[in-house]
Amino acid sequence: MPTAKTTAAGPTTPAAGTAPRPATSAATGTAGAATSATGRRLGWLLALAVAVAALNLRPVVTSLGPMLKEVRADLHMGGAVAGLLGAVPSLCFAAFGLAAPALARRFGPVLVVTAGLGAIALGVLSRSFAGGTAVFLLLSAVALAGVAVANVLIPVVIKRYFPDRVGPMIGLYSMALSVGTAAAAALTVPMTKAFDTTWRVGLGIWGLLAVAGLGLWLVTLLLRRDTRPAAAAETAASAPAAKLPITRSRTAWALGAFFGLQATSAYATMAWLPTIYRDAGVSESASGVLLALVMAISVPASFILPNLAARRGEQGLFVVVLALCGIAGFTGLALAAGTLPWLWATLVGLSMCAFPLALTMIGLRARTPGGVTQLSAFAQSLGYLISIPGPILVGTIYQSTGEWYLPLGFLALLLLPQMVFGIRAGKARHVEDEG
Repeated sequence: MPTAKTTAAGPTTPAAGTAPRPATSAATGTAGAATSATGRRLGWLLALAVAVAALNLRPVVTSLGPMLKEVRADLHMGGAVAGLLGAVPSLCFAAFGLAAPALARRFGPVLVVTAGLGAIALGVLSRSFAGGTAVFLLLSAVALAGVAVANVLIPVVIKRYFPDRVGPMIGLYSMALSVGTAAAAALTVPMTKAFDTTWRVGLGIWGLLAVAGLGLWLVTLLLRRDTRPAAAAETAASAPAAKLPITRSRTAWALGAFFGLQATSAYATMAWLPTIYRDAGVSESASGVLLALVMAISVPASFILPNLAARRGEQGLFVVVLALCGIAGFTGLALAAGTLPWLWATLVGLSMCAFPLALTMIGLRARTPGGVTQLSAFAQSLGYLISIPGPILVGTIYQSTGEWYLPLGFLALLLLPQMVFGIRAGKARHVEDEG
């Protein structure tokens, strides 16, 4: 019985019903070379698609932060509701992330990620026409639902199609995600001013990037022919024989808690950092650039860190260093936000490299693509559920006190349990061996 051959582009098998020809056949050699070349091209195309998808996974959030005051004034949005808006990403990621594995089993991960890019494009473009807070929140949720399934399934796509390049591909994905995050934070206000228009155009223009990403994934989908039967066969070949008892794994719970605590800091920062700086006397444009700096710091780190983490048996050292940077950064923001704004932004940006570190650990803590699918869905959904109250609580405390001391102290304090759970999640274990 012929065995499947795995390449960087993913698993390839002989066509159904076709017996393998002798290796000495010239025709076979030519066909094999052509197949190998095609596989390499498809591998490069899929790598590009992963990077472009990552560019689209944060502008829906970070483009809003610099324009939040204008959006609140236009839509008559209170501080608590604005905090809820900061929590909507976590809520959507938790709810729709749980559905991602079932969708991937039924339709294939490439098709589901493609649909996710479509939802992002639809939501980002449509919310620019929202006439009220409820509609704005609803359309933001549509875009974030697409982000949610892509969040869960892109690590699965990487594990499945690039099994020997998990570290570099997670690095590429994380770096592109950071670039998209930083670009949206830095460019939204300048583009709005350049076009002499309102926040609606400034936010909606990021939908065009999602449309470009959707087009690339549609091409990838068609060329890979990742249809329902192929996806089902592939899933059956790579998934574990039975569903893992993931809820019995201490590593899975620790990874979910670590993911949730870092997401709390990340989304509270993305939602409120420009407001923190503007309250400290920093200009509107500079506040957006400082948020962009927070995200840009993680661009090179997001590429280097997963490679370093993947080479080590345990990742606890990275967890501790990043958390200490965050504690110093939030403390500096609380005490002297306007005095050394670039230093605090740099430290907070380094702490946010916990996100690519968490993604890397998801890929390392399971043995198979099927295990990664279940672990990714569980850890990310649990994590985003944990992070939901954070931005709301930060906004509520700020509205009640009018100061940033307590909200920022709260964020600094959360980094202590983040260290504890991250050290536990970073131990060299696999969820298949637990429970």
